[in-house]
Amino acid sequence: MDAKSFRKSGHFPSLVSAFMYFDVSFMIWVMCGALSLYITKDFHLTDTQKATMVAIPTLGGSLFRIPMGLLADRIGSRKTGIIGMLLSIIPLLWAWQMGTSLNQVYAFGILLGIAGASFAVALSLASRWYPPQYQGLAMGIAGAGNSGTALATFFGPQLAKAYGWHAVFGIAIIPLVLVMIVYIIFAKDSPNQPAPKTLKDYLSMFKFADTWWFSIFYSITFGGFVGFSTYFSIFFYDVYGEKAVSGGLTIVQVGYLVTITVIAGSFCRPIGGYIADKIGGMKFLMVLFTCVSICAFAISSMPSSFLVMLLLTSVMMACLGMGNGSIFQIVPQRFPKEIGVVTGIVGAFGGLGGFVLPKYLLGPLKQSTGTHVTGFLVVGCIVLAGTMIFYAVSRSWKKSWATTESGVNF
Repeated sequence: MDAKSFRKSGHFPSLVSAFMYFDVSFMIWVMCGALSLYITKDFHLTDTQKATMVAIPTLGGSLFRIPMGLLADRIGSRKTGIIGMLLSIIPLLWAWQMGTSLNQVYAFGILLGIAGASFAVALSLASRWYPPQYQGLAMGIAGAGNSGTALATFFGPQLAKAYGWHAVFGIAIIPLVLVMIVYIIFAKDSPNQPAPKTLKDYLSMFKFADTWWFSIFYSITFGGFVGFSTYFSIFFYDVYGEKAVSGGLTIVQVGYLVTITVIAGSFCRPIGGYIADKIGGMKFLMVLFTCVSICAFAISSMPSSFLVMLLLTSVMMACLGMGNGSIFQIVPQRFPKEIGVVTGIVGAFGGLGGFVLPKYLLGPLKQSTGTHVTGFLVVGCIVLAGTMIFYAVSRSWKKSWATTESGVNF
């Protein structure tokens, strides 16, 4: 790839702004998961309640992504991003000043989903500036803002230990305001911004089977990434924490391990987009889905060494991250004029997958069986089934709409 050609082909300040907006928003979105061990200790939660608490913001992100995607197409990604950041301050203030009951945690957790909805805005801002041959890389760079999870898991437990978990939400307002200032100054909407459409036009996207297929596959890759990101603190502490084994990991040390897995997933996203640009997103996704399934089965063996577990979880998260980049190498080619709303729809289902994973799989199965083994066995089976379905669907795609004349590798 010619880096100079890539920079000239779009608007680099907007791409960086999209990344920063998504990064700080993702940090805010997953803070309940990053601080879960402190929050659950205050409220003495069961395994299912723990999973619900970390999953609620993910559900909020799913609920808000479609309207945010619609708004991005209607008034532009720049204005929508500013609105999103302003609204994200509300749940941070609530969690900082109140949050004294589990119901309040659930309530401000839903509102944290406004930050999670930044996905539909940041990716549409980046995508519209770049031609087809650079879609994978551009979307990967913007999407790498999910590295904000690493900021939450690395700094969150340390700050909570020093100041309490409520204060961490208040501190998060500072980077949010700083990024908003940068975004206001440097982000610009592409001249390729499509003309506003009616709500009926947007909802018509649901009639396309490809919209649903993208949504299902993204619920595996992104749903897996965000679901595990929010749940891994609970998982590592249950299996390798100081209360589980003699000389086990402290809460802060668990935060470090989760950060490593998150970094693996976050920074592999643009790599996934780049490779997808080169060899085709469909081919690469087949490999990635297979690797995720193998890793899930290997994790279910519960190796005694946390370093082995760290390696397995990091590889799995890296594959999920690259899968995110690969899927959004394909989406803009299929729906170039509706990328905002389609990104919102697909992103919503991705977030929904991240809600279902801890809420209805990992948490309840841990509570009912007393072990995390069953949960990862089920995840491995689901991804394996998804791999076979993707193989069949991608063959249909290649015949129906992925043509060599498009100039893009599918």
